[in-house]
Amino acid sequence: MRNQEIMVSLDIGTTSIKVVVAEYMNGHVNIIGVGNEKSRGISRGVIVDIDETVLSIQRAIEQAERKASVRINDVVVGIPSNKLAIDDCHGMIAVASENREITAKDVDNVISAAKVRSVSPEREVIAILPEEFIVDGFSGIRDPRGMIGVRLELYARLLTGPRTIIHNIRRCVERAGLQISEFVLHPQAIASVALSEDECEFGTVLIDMGGGQTSASIIYDKQLKYSFVDQEGGDYVTKDISLILNTSLESAERIKREYGYAVSSATSPEEYFPVETVGRKEPVRVDERYLSEIIEARLVQIFETIKEDLTAVDAMDLPGGFVLTGGASSLPGVLELAKKYFGQNVRLYIPEQMGMRNPIYTTSLGMVQYVSQLDDVHRIAQATFRSKQIATPSNQNSYPSMTNDDRYGQEDFSFERESLAQKDIRDQNRQAQIRKDRSGQITPYSGSEYSSKQMRRADSDYYQFDHAPSADEEHFEDAMYYSQEPLSYSQEMKASKNPAGGLIEQIRSFFQTFFD
Repeated sequence: MRNQEIMVSLDIGTTSIKVVVAEYMNGHVNIIGVGNEKSRGISRGVIVDIDETVLSIQRAIEQAERKASVRINDVVVGIPSNKLAIDDCHGMIAVASENREITAKDVDNVISAAKVRSVSPEREVIAILPEEFIVDGFSGIRDPRGMIGVRLELYARLLTGPRTIIHNIRRCVERAGLQISEFVLHPQAIASVALSEDECEFGTVLIDMGGGQTSASIIYDKQLKYSFVDQEGGDYVTKDISLILNTSLESAERIKREYGYAVSSATSPEEYFPVETVGRKEPVRVDERYLSEIIEARLVQIFETIKEDLTAVDAMDLPGGFVLTGGASSLPGVLELAKKYFGQNVRLYIPEQMGMRNPIYTTSLGMVQYVSQLDDVHRIAQATFRSKQIATPSNQNSYPSMTNDDRYGQEDFSFERESLAQKDIRDQNRQAQIRKDRSGQITPYSGSEYSSKQMRRADSDYYQFDHAPSADEEHFEDAMYYSQEPLSYSQEMKASKNPAGGLIEQIRSFFQTFFD
């Protein structure tokens, strides 16, 4: 992290989209702008309408830009923990340097080796979280750089999520004219601001009560160990009020905020408030206890579902207890109701920054805090993940990595996968591959007109030995290492009369040029 930097987080929630602009200076994060726009096109934390979501993102970004007086191009984007999978992974390499000192390149290589595992097509890697390094059998190392060793191992956690969710988020952000600088899981972001060092170390359960869903995550040993999502949230409370009282959703949301309480026994049946119902001109009187019973019934169902799942994984007695946050947790009485199900070791977290003293901003604030606190090892891990995404897209052919046996003389041919693909395409476009048809005419070969199978089907008199095969053919190594100018007409006729001799002359000429 540089001494001064502007960071922007984008939290795409079911109820609202939050944008936080922060200035990182001398180790401190200062909030300089906030944007909050009502969400459209999102249901239960999942994007269901890309166009509507893009419009909401753009409006939230405009609000934050006006308040912060900055132009926003790059954003840190939050990923919900829906169907999150956390798998263990292991990598091992030999230290490359001659003096056996472990460098950042070795850390990068062992992280890449740990990620070499099969991931199902419907899932996508979100992040890799290093847990410990092992140098020549010595375990428990957090950062091995600068140490001396022969063998370097890594045990890490690989986080994967549904490809559909990640793709839709990425598509909406890009269509809004923004670039994604980092993906951060919501539980990780919340833990960076809501939990202390000891709570992260000894174990704590985070309960994020959002509008469309409620998630429970276990943070232990400063790592995300488990996450569970219940597809019920604060919006379901509003829908219950709207359905039972026969009123609109806007009126039900207002009633919930003004008169709602989560514990019915603490309310009075003698206190009334007016409710505008559908089909009646005059408002209907409803007592507060009746409203509270509606709210309590839904919240009880949410807490019972979470308790049942946490009991199954033996997470009800962690030393750090439970921390509530999220928009639905701001409803009066939620903390008291939660203590009935999770015990007395339950607290509510609300951000303390000016203009953000509402739990709906916990995730967006946590994202900028999380990114600012990333150490060098985790930054190397995320950089490796991003470079892998860029270098090997799903629609691009992969190329074999070069070994020492592939080197000529003492030259070091080290290529990135992406540059190899681009070089191969440039070489094929630059070379005018010549083919003589049966009428005796010489026509330039175009890869878009003739496939490799069509070229091989031609008669031997017409086959050109200088043809550079395309990347999808079985043998394409020669195209990686050299490019050859097309034959002239006289050379082609000579080669067609004596194919073997023409090939030998080309090989001899190539090596003579190389050694010269």
